[in-house]
Amino acid sequence: MDASVQVRLDEFIRRRGLRRTAQREVILNAAFSKDEHFSADELFERVRLTDASTSRATVYRTLGLLVEAGLLREIDLGDDQTTYDPNFLDKPTHNHLVCIDCGRVVEFEDAQLESRAAGVTQRLGFTPIRQSLKIEATCEHLRTHGRCPNLIAARLSGKRLRKKR
Repeated sequence: MDASVQVRLDEFIRRRGLRRTAQREVILNAAFSKDEHFSADELFERVRLTDASTSRATVYRTLGLLVEAGLLREIDLGDDQTTYDPNFLDKPTHNHLVCIDCGRVVEFEDAQLESRAAGVTQRLGFTPIRQSLKIEATCEHLRTHGRCPNLIAARLSGKRLRKKR
């Protein structure tokens, strides 16, 4: 985890009159231990590996603080649950490609999209603050090979796959 994340959280909780707790530290470390998106339940499972005394309610409250502090962003990947993205600090204008077959999420950046968004918002009298685009697509590997290693891994891990529309 980047030390600046800890500094930003410390400043935020100090301004709010809160205190730094061991459980918040564990949750923060678990949230930023990987560059992967996660649900609250997935984070809770990560936290429980380190600290079995941390409650689900504490994880949820701390997630709210991390979002409010601008350290995490809530995103909708189309699976009927809130997903948290820890990567917006490093890449504030990245976007997501979501496979509707296997649930794989690919982050991407595109300077042309950023330029177009800036042009559109400026033309309409706005100033862009953040951008997030989600593209839903079908798995090319599944279509061409009849099976997808990402889908198999997702099913084996118990990952809940989204419903196709």
